[in-house]
Amino acid sequence: MELLIITAVRVFEKDIKTLLKKAGVKSFSFMDVTGYKDPEEPSTSTSWFATNVGERQSILFYAFVAKTSMDGVMVQIKKLNESQQTHSKIHVAAMDISRMNNL
Repeated sequence: MELLIITAVRVFEKDIKTLLKKAGVKSFSFMDVTGYKDPEEPSTSTSWFATNVGERQSILFYAFVAKTSMDGVMVQIKKLNESQQTHSKIHVAAMDISRMNNL
C-alpha cells in the first residue's frame, strides 16, 4: 500500500478525479489548499506552485493506493502534464506504507 499525494491548481480538479478513476483508485480525499511560493524565487519550473504571485488557490488529493495501481496513476499524470500548455503542472508523490490499521 502507498500513500498517494497530488497537488495542483484548482482548475485541474476534474481532470485529476477522472485520471484517478481510470487508474483504478476507488476512493480518495481532496481539499482546497493555498499554495505559497516566494515571489523572489527566480525559477518557476522547479516550484510546485508555478506563479509569480505569493499565494495560489490549489487542491490537494490523497489516497491509500495499492502498489499495483501506482504505475497507472503516474502514467496518467505524466500524460496530462505533457498535454498542458501552462507552467503549472500536476505534482504527485507516493510514500510506501509499511504499517497501517485495517481499513
